[in-house]
Amino acid sequence: MKYNPNEIEAKWRKYWLENQTFKAENNSDKPKYYVLDMFPYPSGAGLHVGHPLGYIASDVYSRYKRHQGFNVLHPMGYDSFGLPAEQYAIQTGQRPEDTTAVNIDGGFDKEGNKIAGYRKQLDTIGFSFDWSREVRTSNPDYYKHTQWIFIQLFNSWYNNKSDKAEDISSLVAVFASEGNANVNAVCDDTIQQFSASEWNAFTKEQQEKILLQYRLTYLAETEVNWCPGLGTVLANDEIVNGVSERGGFTVVRKKMTQWSMRISAYAERLLQGLNDIDWSESIKESQRNWIGKSVGAMVSFNVKGHNEIIDVFTTRPDTIFGVTFMTLAPEHDLVAKITTPAQKAAVESYIEKTSKRSERERMADVKTISGVFTGAYAEHPFTKEAIPVWIGDYVLAGYGTGAVMAVPCGDERDFAFANFFKGQEGMQEIKNIFDKDITEAAFGSKDGFQLIDSDFLNGLGYKEGTYKAIEALEKLKQGKGKTNYRLRDAVFSRQRYWGEPFPVYYVNGLPQMIDAKHLPIILPEVEKYLPTEDGLPPLGNALVWAWDIEKNKVVNTDLVNNTTIFPLELNTMPGWAGSSFYWMRYMDAQNENEFASQEALAYWESVDLYIGGNEHATGHLLYSRFWNKFLKDKGYAPTEEPFKKLINQGMILGMSAFVYRLEGTNTYVSKNKIEGQNVQPIHVDVSIVNASDELDIERFKAWREDYKNAEFICEDNGSFIVGREVEKMSKSKYNVVTPDDICNEYGADTLRLYEMFLGPLEQAKPWNTAGISGVFGFLKKLCRLYFDDNGMIVTDDAPSKDNLKSLHKTIKKVAEDIENFSFNTSVSQFMICVNELSTQNCHSRAILEPLAIVISPYAPHIAEELWSLLGHEGSIATVAFPVFEAAHLVESEKEYPVSFNGKMRFTIKLPLDLTKEQIEEIVMKDDRTIKQLEGKTPNKVIIVPGKIINLVG
Repeated sequence: MKYNPNEIEAKWRKYWLENQTFKAENNSDKPKYYVLDMFPYPSGAGLHVGHPLGYIASDVYSRYKRHQGFNVLHPMGYDSFGLPAEQYAIQTGQRPEDTTAVNIDGGFDKEGNKIAGYRKQLDTIGFSFDWSREVRTSNPDYYKHTQWIFIQLFNSWYNNKSDKAEDISSLVAVFASEGNANVNAVCDDTIQQFSASEWNAFTKEQQEKILLQYRLTYLAETEVNWCPGLGTVLANDEIVNGVSERGGFTVVRKKMTQWSMRISAYAERLLQGLNDIDWSESIKESQRNWIGKSVGAMVSFNVKGHNEIIDVFTTRPDTIFGVTFMTLAPEHDLVAKITTPAQKAAVESYIEKTSKRSERERMADVKTISGVFTGAYAEHPFTKEAIPVWIGDYVLAGYGTGAVMAVPCGDERDFAFANFFKGQEGMQEIKNIFDKDITEAAFGSKDGFQLIDSDFLNGLGYKEGTYKAIEALEKLKQGKGKTNYRLRDAVFSRQRYWGEPFPVYYVNGLPQMIDAKHLPIILPEVEKYLPTEDGLPPLGNALVWAWDIEKNKVVNTDLVNNTTIFPLELNTMPGWAGSSFYWMRYMDAQNENEFASQEALAYWESVDLYIGGNEHATGHLLYSRFWNKFLKDKGYAPTEEPFKKLINQGMILGMSAFVYRLEGTNTYVSKNKIEGQNVQPIHVDVSIVNASDELDIERFKAWREDYKNAEFICEDNGSFIVGREVEKMSKSKYNVVTPDDICNEYGADTLRLYEMFLGPLEQAKPWNTAGISGVFGFLKKLCRLYFDDNGMIVTDDAPSKDNLKSLHKTIKKVAEDIENFSFNTSVSQFMICVNELSTQNCHSRAILEPLAIVISPYAPHIAEELWSLLGHEGSIATVAFPVFEAAHLVESEKEYPVSFNGKMRFTIKLPLDLTKEQIEEIVMKDDRTIKQLEGKTPNKVIIVPGKIINLVG
């Protein structure tokens, strides 16, 4: 027999599929364990070898837990809505649903290229997914539940008194009986106070407009990242260096009417919940910074000559007398109202310039100083002095109030701003309110100072000064103590086609929810996926996109009469909508009536282990925690947090290859010949470079049309050597290695073991195909313990002590490593064990059966085959994991070094239970001792049992 991975692996993949080996039960006597991977976006490029790293790790853990007797839920699906599919559809004239289906299921694209398909690629690697629970976020049977959750959010408000979301009907009842004066809710800042009689006298439209200011999802004019090139709004995490991550298009700040989610209501709970979950400290810190809790005061500054107020949140109200100027965000509503005619042109020019910078870029840029004086002045609440008002892009409209009271003596950024504009109109001398020198830098500490030139705060420090300042501001009715958060409400609208439709129609411009029993509202067909000629989102092209309230169905758009047939929402939901509850859908994926039954939710509760990339720290992971907490408030989710333990896998990097082109020519220079030459490095496909870094020149010339007539300056031996560099694995860098190629040549078990062997799971590591052959060799060596060319060679012989020691060392090490997610050291231990057993010529069933089980999580196909060849029926997948027995690692013998006057001359193996006298007797009778002593008697015999024997004199 020979190890034939392709044949073996195909056989067992078929067996698992036919027998539903990894199907989890929703009600089992076994303890439950839920392992989840961040599901992939199915792009046309498919998987490269970097993608399966986290999946392999989660699969090893899932299989290990099954061996331990757990009912394991390990599902997989596809995050299949999103901008990339839509952009590809626009470019190629295909339907995004068609390209998405091909990318998942495999097939041929429009150009006739064969697409392997994610499902086939995932199956080839041998993952133990419960495919009966597969979800695709772009399927109507999935997004009907996304739409349903949206409706629940719309019909809810956040009650600060109960600290939870409640049904909007309870708020309406309060308004009707006592007005809103005593309502403590998370709501818009512009709420007007009204009595019960006023509420009851309001028209229905007036009431609906007020309720929109309280709802957890609401429609409002919002500052957004608008990308004209993509024709849509982008989230902050979809922007890199001021341009769209997808396509590199310019992004500008713009006001648009958008759906938003009131995630800010959950800021404190999101912050406190981090204390209860087993996540890396770096991810927790990212979320803490994003939530950005700060305690301070709201201060109101009157604007001179205007009936306007600038509200400022400050964490340092004790420094109120040090305010030298004020800065507004360029987008602040007051800018246009208070700017003087003399400053209007400069202000408008600055606003136009800064609109092209993303919020993230502005936050990250701490070096650039820019701003413009508005010509307006605010009034100090205590001294009534005039304070110049500037605008500057370091202030963000969405953070706090979009305004800063600048105290240059106590803040480095304010200090730099004041000095940069020193001497210009509108920039006063810096006021120093600390008994410290600020000639060279601001004094930013909260300790070790006394306030000066601060009126009633003189002589005080931070704590007492803060308390007295707030007290005085409250007496003036120009301020109050407040806790603030950086976390802003999440924009939930996208001006694109390939996303979840909102279950919303409009009556007189006000949103109405479609009854949940009529869901899903299915994405309509459109002729083109671009915005309409008058700038409406792509759904504005739909011919059948209006809601008939009598027939309760979608009808032709031209039938809108605003009496019984109304326009539907033209925006779609963002990419994070479907991924914000998918772990709960997996619990009961075939349920047609609800996203999951209460029984299934109660059984699985939450995800025990979640594995995925850290790039989702402040996007998906924050939004999913928000939705989970909301669903808990409403009685649907059983736990406050969705993911108990989170592991972030590192990135597998690609080894790029470069050719060097003489600038301005079509001549390419070999790496060792480029010194002194003016060359340009160009990425080349790694598939046409061998393990010795030699370029296949003929394949290179055939690779692209512009290389057809290329000329080459080669090494002296005629070879052409490329340059190498470790980079992110990417199709654009031509350094992608597909798992398909590795599996075809070496088998999936080799790929799985090799990826785990590369290094610690959470670290980035470069891919080097050269190391694959060593792992493949290890698997062949493992097989030779079980069979040779003539068949099985396993015996029923009793194992030796060394056999048992090698096995139990491995059982102990592998179990500990899996529990600690140290998968790379497990693979090392497998290699050590197989080498030892080979040296021991071990073919004992008592050793090789448990060894097959121990290696099964890592190399499941060969483990199944060996288990079958050993005569067992059924799968190895649920066989109990071997129990470590410490007794087999207890040494019964010791190989002593025997020394004469401190110099070791030979070794002797003796039982460890011998006394000193017994050891001395044996050693003195040994022929080697007699020879060394040459008839002499040693003066002293030093024996330390278990350690040394030394004869002296």
